[in-house]
Amino acid sequence: MKAKEVMTTRPEYMDADVSIRDVAKNMRDIDSGFEPLVKNDKVVGVVTDRDIVVRGIAEGVDPAEKAMDIASDKPLYTFEDEDLSAVLKNMQQQKVQRLLVLNNDTDKDLVGIITIGDIADHCQQDENLAQELVASARHYA
Repeated sequence: MKAKEVMTTRPEYMDADVSIRDVAKNMRDIDSGFEPLVKNDKVVGVVTDRDIVVRGIAEGVDPAEKAMDIASDKPLYTFEDEDLSAVLKNMQQQKVQRLLVLNNDTDKDLVGIITIGDIADHCQQDENLAQELVASARHYA
């Protein structure tokens, strides 16, 4: 099974010049803790709810400042044609529970987001994948 078969398509994203406050409001409105930031149609950063707390509030950063000031500027990703076993291994190595999904190595256009939950939802169809997911979950505890 490939990433494109289980990913969330048409992901939400915001312009890289948006404020921390606007990212937080959008996260609240769409019930998400993860927001890709885009400039010139390319992902340049990712902000999580944890980034807002740890890199923003805890450091006394004004919520009116740009979200890129607290964003992870090296977004982690996989490609839509990547096998789910490889996606899980990537998540395990990076110690993350979600990855951006890009269309290919040339364009690198954002086409989705894949999470541990997305993969878990499809484990009934693949017993080996279920075992890999359980094994990788030990690394998040």
